[in-house]
Amino acid sequence: MQTLTVSLVQGATRWHDAAGNRDYYGAMVRRVAGSDLVVLPETFLSGFTNDTLSNAETMDGESVAWMRALAADTGATLAGSLVIRDGGSVYNRLIWASPDGTLAYYDKRHLFRMAGEHTRYGGGNQRLIVELKGWRILPQVCYDLRFPVWLRNGRREDAPGGMDYDLALFVANWPTPRRQPWRTLLRARAIENLAYVIGVNRVGVDGNQLPYAGDSAVIDPVGEALVELGPQEQVVTVNLDPAPLLAHRERFPAWMDADRFSIDASG
Repeated sequence: MQTLTVSLVQGATRWHDAAGNRDYYGAMVRRVAGSDLVVLPETFLSGFTNDTLSNAETMDGESVAWMRALAADTGATLAGSLVIRDGGSVYNRLIWASPDGTLAYYDKRHLFRMAGEHTRYGGGNQRLIVELKGWRILPQVCYDLRFPVWLRNGRREDAPGGMDYDLALFVANWPTPRRQPWRTLLRARAIENLAYVIGVNRVGVDGNQLPYAGDSAVIDPVGEALVELGPQEQVVTVNLDPAPLLAHRERFPAWMDADRFSIDASG
């Protein structure tokens, strides 16, 4: 595992304006130099919307192509979710776009029923773990943060960090009234999974008049914040050192006492 340079892009997403958001976020991403990974918010080209008819694109559409091209131009892997139509369903899909043009994706598993997301979107049933500079990374989307069973880290003898993943990544549209759970759960997920955690949220007010306070953060494996952002548009870069992570796992191997279980993700 090598030092991983990650940039958090906390922006004020324009409502239902993919072209405008591509210009807006593209300019923010291009300000970053030398990052290995650039993280954007959930549904960063549309806002968190149930208007899937107007906002859904396909995997061969303009926005995925734009992410692929931007990754190639900047030399950084990009991660952020889009509203994607695939087959007969629409997904809140996190796109992992690498500079070499390859793509991976994760479909949001837990759909936010309090906003009706479960009536408009299909849910995913598989976790994605991607590798970058020797790090094993678990990308997730917003409401997934509340479900620790789905996120449970496990022992993996053949991985450099000795566990399923070393960094959990959450992209979000998490409104201001629920900011305390967001801040608390990011820390909880880091502590219980012996992993770094990054959460990238948006700011501003969306088309449903919901305010967002940002609170994007980088949390270390003992729950301490390495970076915490406020409510403003901001890009911040952090270098993640694997040495403290590996040392913490060695001296505090809580994974050895964890319960064994399996997940039925078919429902």
